[in-house]
Amino acid sequence: MNLKTVHIVRIDKYLWSIRIFKTRSLASKACTAGRVKIEGRSVKASYSPKIGETITIQKGQEKRVVKVRQLIANRVNATLSSLCYEDLSPPPLVNPKKMDSAFFNVVVAPRDRGTGRPTKKDRRTLDKYND
Repeated sequence: MNLKTVHIVRIDKYLWSIRIFKTRSLASKACTAGRVKIEGRSVKASYSPKIGETITIQKGQEKRVVKVRQLIANRVNATLSSLCYEDLSPPPLVNPKKMDSAFFNVVVAPRDRGTGRPTKKDRRTLDKYND
């Protein structure tokens, strides 16, 4: 199956067709909200990307950076869509809840409910106990 290239396509349709967004309306809303930038500038959904431009997409905590290789207007399967862009995204952030390091496995001293924050004297006692 060959890709049918086009010369002009809207950025929201392009992001939908390369499977960055699940629907075209989500891609359009992201453009309107300023989460889609080309070369550091926010773009409208009607903007036409050019081959070689770098697109930065912010989706929640995830940041995607793609470079346009080929313009397509229709949604295709994932293997074909990956030929249309180069993924330059930074590695994903590590979720601290999943990390198993000594930093996140700190033992917390138990306190009775309703006693409030520890006083300076309590904190010093805890520091002596921890050292």
